[in-house]
Amino acid sequence: MATPHHSRHGSMAYYPRKRARDIVAHIKSWPEIEKGPKIQGFAGYKVGMTHILMVDWRKKSETAGQEIMLPVTVVEVPPMGVLGIRLYRKTTYGLQVANEIWTNNIDKELARRLNVPKNSPEERLKNIDKSSIDEVRLITYTKPHLVTGVPSKTPEVMEIRVGGGTVEQRIDYAIQKLGKEINFNDFSEPGKLVDVIAVTKGKGFQGHVKRFGIKLLPRKNRKHRRMIGTLGPWHPNWVMYTVPMAGQMGFQQRTEYNKRILRFVQKKGNELEEDINPQGGFLHYGLVRNPYVLIHGSIPGSTKRLVRFRDPIRPTDEEVKDLRLVYVSRSSKQGV
Repeated sequence: MATPHHSRHGSMAYYPRKRARDIVAHIKSWPEIEKGPKIQGFAGYKVGMTHILMVDWRKKSETAGQEIMLPVTVVEVPPMGVLGIRLYRKTTYGLQVANEIWTNNIDKELARRLNVPKNSPEERLKNIDKSSIDEVRLITYTKPHLVTGVPSKTPEVMEIRVGGGTVEQRIDYAIQKLGKEINFNDFSEPGKLVDVIAVTKGKGFQGHVKRFGIKLLPRKNRKHRRMIGTLGPWHPNWVMYTVPMAGQMGFQQRTEYNKRILRFVQKKGNELEEDINPQGGFLHYGLVRNPYVLIHGSIPGSTKRLVRFRDPIRPTDEEVKDLRLVYVSRSSKQGV
């Protein structure tokens, strides 16, 4: 039973606690922005964590202006390809697809995922009635064949909203990107906040104690201790869904709000401007060979998991422009 000193574990906001339908996170809502037009999302692969020393940028912090140590997550963000444009119009039943434009300039790896419709983009562009369009999104795909740490080479296809400016400006921006590559710096830059959306690490079928943090029953309890003391009252005469029960734990889509980007490193030629790889590589991942970002704190998902970024839907702080990183740890993560 929950008491003031031992509150109920497991938020009811996350019910039902079942496995995610897809390993790629689905973004259901996008914030409105003023600057633009620009893409409002991106995707990358979770590498692992390390720590850094940097000057504390928070003005109200007790250590403001001093060097502090922070944990950071490394996310590899190779360029993404733009496969098509999807235009929506608002109806009483929600967004409805008004038009689609597909490029003929596609990668051969996309044949693993889907058959791209053969059409003439020029003819499709002539049929667009810009006055009836309310939403513009890019149909993008990842390029896992560039990432050596991820075994799957099948691209993941997803929509990314184009925001900012007028609808006409968004359509023109999307047409410019059709059939080309987009990079992380087209989406965001160091100092800004982002939302990180991913599927968490799966833990399989777990019992009451691990899944909900309930107390162990007394030592003299009959038969078992790692179980609940009651299934509920006599009436209603069924087991309520609020009763902590054993079941699936993890592998569920979760959103981390307002994670700050501390550094973005691009490639200069065939090499990174600043290497992040520790001795022996990252555990269960290997070497980072593509552009990467450092995110303050932890993010959902296991190593190699595809994570998605989005403009902050409820930002709590402003952009920081004078981030000063003093040291980034490249010590071995294997204890050698």
